[in-house]
Amino acid sequence: MIDTKKEQERDELHRAIWAIADELRGAVDGWDFKNYVLGTMFYRYISENLTSYINTGEAEAGNPDFDFARMSDADAEEAREGLVEEKGFFILPSELFCNVRSRAASDENLNETLERIFRHIEESAKGTSSEGQFAGLFDDFDVNSNKLGATVAKRNEKLVKLLNGVADMNLGDVRHHDIDAFGDAYE
Repeated sequence: MIDTKKEQERDELHRAIWAIADELRGAVDGWDFKNYVLGTMFYRYISENLTSYINTGEAEAGNPDFDFARMSDADAEEAREGLVEEKGFFILPSELFCNVRSRAASDENLNETLERIFRHIEESAKGTSSEGQFAGLFDDFDVNSNKLGATVAKRNEKLVKLLNGVADMNLGDVRHHDIDAFGDAYE
């Protein structure tokens, strides 16, 4: 029997990916497009995964209103070592997908911001058992590629559209994924 909910979610995901493709059409070829969309989806996923993990732990500890995304980077640094040990990586609150996306349209250096964040994510796993999973993870996500635009402003305009498009994808609650979003996107 066909799972209609899964099929609806899959159709919605495909429409969202095609909408992003329309926004980037002419600038990015299919192979590069895949790298940008999958890289951005993964960035969103690990941001939401880490936030959910921390927020759930805080709620279980009696702090139900806690939101890691609103925490200061300085305060979050205190938990870095333990989180890397538990999750295999770390992302500062200011570098979470949701926070970067909210500032993206006004960030004149969005390409540099994303490049720095991706480097920070990869570096957070260095010297840990997850290092191999994160090393070079975002190498194919070239934020300075002329394929995104001839100028920094044009590249950033495409990057904003990419972030917004991935943010608008209905990927469900990170704790309850009903579909293999990455596999579907890849196909």
